[in-house]
Amino acid sequence: MAEPNKWVPRNPELPGAEDGSVSKESALAACFAMALFYVAVLYAPTYVLRLAPASSLNTFMIRRFISVIFASLASILLCACLLPVRNYQGASLILSICGIRLDHLGRAVAIPLCLTSLFYVGSVVSRLLSFSDAWEQEELHQEAYLVRIFKAASQKLVDDAHFVVLNILAWRNYVVAPITEELVFRACMIPLLLCAGFKAYSIIFLSPIFFSLGMQLGYTVMFGWYASFLFLRTGHLIAPIVAHIFCNMMGLPIVFPNTQKAFVFSSFLIGCGTFFILLFPATSPDLYNSNTKHCRCWHEFCSWGRTL
Repeated sequence: MAEPNKWVPRNPELPGAEDGSVSKESALAACFAMALFYVAVLYAPTYVLRLAPASSLNTFMIRRFISVIFASLASILLCACLLPVRNYQGASLILSICGIRLDHLGRAVAIPLCLTSLFYVGSVVSRLLSFSDAWEQEELHQEAYLVRIFKAASQKLVDDAHFVVLNILAWRNYVVAPITEELVFRACMIPLLLCAGFKAYSIIFLSPIFFSLGMQLGYTVMFGWYASFLFLRTGHLIAPIVAHIFCNMMGLPIVFPNTQKAFVFSSFLIGCGTFFILLFPATSPDLYNSNTKHCRCWHEFCSWGRTL
């Protein structure tokens, strides 16, 4: 009897069952189709629905939000149709395969977030040094100055929260883009590639190719490697999503600032070194799954098809 919430391939011996793997050609074609559709659907309001040009930035972005949400749902449907999963297991199994899970959720948020932040140690140190320079220009022990610093920090926190809630571009950068991109390019594509027999390290370097079809190259490709690694190791979609949101908030890591270059660069190197030391222990599948059965990819998809 199958265990609850377990990924189970179709067994050809069962009535109505199909073969237990997806062909490599089908998986690659599906991934290309999902990537191209994710981009093409952005132009649907203008060229397919023939809507009038958007009268404002908000209207324009909301149309795009609706488009990429539709593309994400279509990708989940395509993934569900191609994966060799028993039909009677229902939608909950498909969501689990896509990494949409509630178990170990706290760890899947906190640990990848802390791990990702190590790349920004240099950025944090640079900002602390800037604050220190401003501090030295004032009388250090005046209570009035400390009160002003506290009020300024509080006001900035309120302003940032207000910006995120009301600014449409903030919703794109911190909500819609991270969720839909990770859902399509990680949660829907990676299970198909695993089921087709591709090894995990092949998928880590392959999936950003699909991501680059709709996005810019360079930094986004490197992030795609990392996001794919997080999804493969943890089995949680939330892990690459929080990493994606955090990187969008922080921007590119600061390596060589205008001042204190050697100190900031050393901090950056220390953060990167710590990141690579903790990369595998912090993403161990055993931390995010109750029973991995010593499977190298935690979900046993590695046993469904041939290895590449």
